[in-house]
Amino acid sequence: MNELAILVVDDEPMLLEGLAEELQINFGQDYQIEAAQSGEEALELIEELQAEGIETAAVVSDYLMPGMKGDELLCQIHSQYPNVLKIMLTGQSAADAVGHAVNSANLYRYIAKPWDATDLHLTVKEALSKYWRIKKLEEQNAQLRENERRLTQILEAMPIGVTVHDNAGKITYANQKAKELLQLDILPETKIEQSSRDFKIYQGGTEELYPAQKSPIVRALAGETVRAEDIEIHYPDRIVPLEVSATPIRDKKSKISQAIATFHDITDRKQAEGEREQFTQELFQLNEAFSRFVPRQFLQFLARKNINEIKLGESIEKKMSVLFADIRAFTTHSEQMTAEDTFKFINGYLRRMEPAIIENSGFIDKYIGDEIMALFEVSADSAVNAGVTMLKILAEYNLSRQLLDRQPIEIGIGINTGNLRLGTVGGNFRIDTTVIGDAVNLGSRLQQ
Repeated sequence: MNELAILVVDDEPMLLEGLAEELQINFGQDYQIEAAQSGEEALELIEELQAEGIETAAVVSDYLMPGMKGDELLCQIHSQYPNVLKIMLTGQSAADAVGHAVNSANLYRYIAKPWDATDLHLTVKEALSKYWRIKKLEEQNAQLRENERRLTQILEAMPIGVTVHDNAGKITYANQKAKELLQLDILPETKIEQSSRDFKIYQGGTEELYPAQKSPIVRALAGETVRAEDIEIHYPDRIVPLEVSATPIRDKKSKISQAIATFHDITDRKQAEGEREQFTQELFQLNEAFSRFVPRQFLQFLARKNINEIKLGESIEKKMSVLFADIRAFTTHSEQMTAEDTFKFINGYLRRMEPAIIENSGFIDKYIGDEIMALFEVSADSAVNAGVTMLKILAEYNLSRQLLDRQPIEIGIGINTGNLRLGTVGGNFRIDTTVIGDAVNLGSRLQQ
């Protein structure tokens, strides 16, 4: 059984039969041809067909019939089934009826009796063609509405705000998250130039309203695709940092007609970035602190990036210059001072001597009480220059001590160059870096 039907209505049986046969010949292959002798029977028949899943595509009805007239029938059909194409036949001058059918039933066409077979065939054919166009358009519109519904459902469920703006910057759509972020009850009439003020949008980290010319929406409407992270919304009780992205939307002529923007609350990300930055700073400070205990050069010599990679017993042999510097008669000096003053004295002396070693491309391996043990990789001249500089610094230091009626101090310096072994020594709970070798021992003896 066909899914579409053509209904003919006439109270004269012979005319009705002839009309039905003619339509059967021309359209029977694709449509089910149905006939009714009155308006009441026609309405019942359409309802029955509808119940069986058969749509009535067109109705061809006589005007002058007992009981319900043709125009009245077509009006009732139109009120219940507006998509049905309606054609009226009449052998009398019934301008009022035709006008009524045109205005109230959306009459497709009026054909005078006796009808011309070709005219009838073309009229019904064109009516059916229009029916299919309308049906296809309705299906497309239905699909568009469904797509729009799904898109709206997706946008409303998104955890980020989404707004659509016309070419003047006015908001034409905002999903639920955008309404929450911008605190919208209804879509505002706000002009783009006033949006920062009205929505309390500020330049990140400042109390300055976000410049309109920098607005991602303004830039998108100018043709840019923009992402900005320097935007904040200031609420009475909190500040929310946002990542805002905006993209232009172009029409068929490639003219920018709209812009779409997304608003992402990046409070958690900013907090995580702050914590990461703080952790990195603390880690840097920790590494700096560790470098005061374990020279970076030791890590480099052992091919280690950080102190966590150092293992007990690691060592490497290198040719280096070693410098020992020791305060003469330190015990005698310290016996004349309190323990606290001794610490101050040693630190004051070491603090003055340290730059002489660093500035000559050396590094301090360790402090042994008042004694300095330093290593130089570049050349023996660097170690000698460091020793000479230390003696000059000592002379200046003694002058300042004399002004305070303190006795001058003397130091011994021993320098030697040769092969030595750098590495780590210790036990399970504490390790230290050191250098071992005949070159080290000889340097220590020369200082003595």
